[in-house]
Amino acid sequence: MADEGAKGLSHLKVDRRADVPDGTTSFYFRTRSALLLGVAQRVADLDHAALVSIIRLVRHGDATVPDGGPSQLANLVITAAQEPHLTRTKARYELMLQASRDAALAGVFQPNIDLFTELHRRIVSQLQPSGVVEVDTAVLKDQVAATMAFINGVGLSLAMGERAVDSAAQIDRLLSAILTGVVVTHRGSNTLADEQQKPEDSDRAG
Repeated sequence: MADEGAKGLSHLKVDRRADVPDGTTSFYFRTRSALLLGVAQRVADLDHAALVSIIRLVRHGDATVPDGGPSQLANLVITAAQEPHLTRTKARYELMLQASRDAALAGVFQPNIDLFTELHRRIVSQLQPSGVVEVDTAVLKDQVAATMAFINGVGLSLAMGERAVDSAAQIDRLLSAILTGVVVTHRGSNTLADEQQKPEDSDRAG
């Protein structure tokens, strides 16, 4: 899937790549549709295990990696673009395109999409700009929408070999800018710093 795309997937190629006797794959997956579904399920199972391990940390308020480095979200994106995970990432994108036209494939990936959305929302809620103590529901919704679009775009670019964004730290800087921008937009202020200064300025005027 990663090397040749969905059209390059065949029972015989899987046999040869897995170094098993010809006909082995077709014994377990009788049709090409069944083979695609089997690949999708394997990718989804591996993805699920990775997401669960991260969300356990984030649920306890740890949005950064254990050494205090980049966010779990940024680290996940960069890791997915490096082997041995890159092959699976490429296969996932191929399968997701197929899933847009195949309800059975879409059903395989939906639980992980829901889990990633939850993970993303939790991480974003913990990575708020300085001075934001409690984020409004509408603000968080827009932040999640904007950053998910950004993360998905970065992930696809990295999978295609484009390195405009090449580190977890850079991803976090851009995430921070997006989060701040959404807050500023909702507050109708030119900068978040201006918004934070307003109460103090009012006190002086009084």
